[in-house]
Amino acid sequence: MNIEQRKKPKKSISSSGEFPQTRVLIVTAVSAEKDAIMQALHNDPRFEVLVGGVGSVVAAVNTTRALAEAEYSLVISAGIGGGFPSKAEVGSLVVGTEIIAADLGAETPDGFNDLETLGFGFTRIQSDSTLVERITKALLEAQLPVHAGPVLTVSTVTGTIETARELTARIKGASAEAMEGFGVGCAAINRGLPVLEIRAISNLVGPRDRSAWRIKDALGILEAACEVLVEVL
Repeated sequence: MNIEQRKKPKKSISSSGEFPQTRVLIVTAVSAEKDAIMQALHNDPRFEVLVGGVGSVVAAVNTTRALAEAEYSLVISAGIGGGFPSKAEVGSLVVGTEIIAADLGAETPDGFNDLETLGFGFTRIQSDSTLVERITKALLEAQLPVHAGPVLTVSTVTGTIETARELTARIKGASAEAMEGFGVGCAAINRGLPVLEIRAISNLVGPRDRSAWRIKDALGILEAACEVLVEVL
């Protein structure tokens, strides 16, 4: 059964599901993210960590392959990403309430039209609200700075204040930006599995300034977040 056959609501796909015997696939974009997560998991056999590659398409392909080779009850797209100012500051965490393919659609003289508006498909995958609440609460109790909100998947990382403003105006509550979540999410829902995205913020979304990025700090808080996951899941 393909993704379109599974699609029910017009505006979003729900990734809710039951996972009483938890076996989790965590998908990262690059090896540095995997290494940070592996440090936190301490070889816990319930978790498998996959380097899925950079970008939504390659992440979807590699996640699909992994889900075909083994049984899982939950899929998590995890790594570092950009945070939207006033929503997620550098050094904090975002737990995705939904995963949104933010640039999948068409430009028009009147503005951007997403696939729902065009009638061609979907761009939003809802995360299980109970799971989001449980993980967010646990991270707060561990005294980690965390915000729950939409995580955007883009093919081109935002590099100007104009694009950042357009995204926040168009997508209510936009909290973080990365490149793989929607692809991982599509692979998960095609298997009927719940999916979640967690991002550790290394930089603010807007003008591209590599000198201001705090990748090491973001990887550190990603590791701390995954230590909490071990206790929660």
